[in-house]
Amino acid sequence: MVTVDADALSQVLGAVDLRIGIARRVSLDEGALLPVPTDRITLVYVAAGGVHGHPPLGEGCRLDVDPGSQRITVDSPIRRDLLVAGDALLSLGGSPFALEAEGDTSLMVVDLELADATSPLRALLPPFLTVTGFDALEPAAAALAENMGLVDPASCPVRQGDPIICRMMAQTVLLSVIRAWAANGCAPAGWPSLSNDPFLDRVLDAIREEPGRDWTVERLAGIGAMSRSTFAERFRTAVGRSPADYVTEVRIDAAKRMLDAGRSVSDISRELGYASDEGFSRAFRRRTGMTPSSWRLAHRIPVPA
Repeated sequence: MVTVDADALSQVLGAVDLRIGIARRVSLDEGALLPVPTDRITLVYVAAGGVHGHPPLGEGCRLDVDPGSQRITVDSPIRRDLLVAGDALLSLGGSPFALEAEGDTSLMVVDLELADATSPLRALLPPFLTVTGFDALEPAAAALAENMGLVDPASCPVRQGDPIICRMMAQTVLLSVIRAWAANGCAPAGWPSLSNDPFLDRVLDAIREEPGRDWTVERLAGIGAMSRSTFAERFRTAVGRSPADYVTEVRIDAAKRMLDAGRSVSDISRELGYASDEGFSRAFRRRTGMTPSSWRLAHRIPVPA
């Protein structure tokens, strides 16, 4: 069974930020097809019935959970195309496929959009992943998933704060699916390495541990035991962006967590190595489209009237 470092998993989950999370409930008759979009991230929870893939979902990781003891048995890899009530599927898009209903089926489907288009989530996860027995592994998140989709969204008036609440609900379910997949032995060996390169992993770890340090290319190359030119080329090839862009990404992800914790903009800008509050705010806005203060307000849980 492959185990995942708890701190590494926390870093992955903490970096996920949704801009949109729209849920809907879909009822399918036996044999009906539900196309899964190729241009967005889609989360599917099987509330009743079952589905199989076209093309088949292929080899994956099956998690068998004993209801009494909560003991988890992992069979990986195993060919299991059929997903049944209580299972979850996450598709990152890219390859067209559809789900076909096995009998009368009810699905909760969430269309997701990341707040940061350069998020490493797509690089860290396979094109799609399945979590069997999600309802047993994450009962609270499964209950949330089963009840968050409207049968007819057009018939339900939008109340103040609903988009924020829906996005937060969708993010909770998404993070729970990723955590269940990774923490229970379905992640591949070495996950969540972005680079599959121990020297570059050492660099990435250093950036995440000290995001506010003055990270020059020379300093990072030294940590990776490479020349400046070799490091820059290997980094961009493996991670898909420049070292400077990755440092900014890590800093903004850290800033979001600090804003959630109630830290002031001045404290955050100093800790993350920015020369001024204005410089930090400009970098944050370029990355998220919002000022730090606006982002904090948008992500605050609304207080019921």
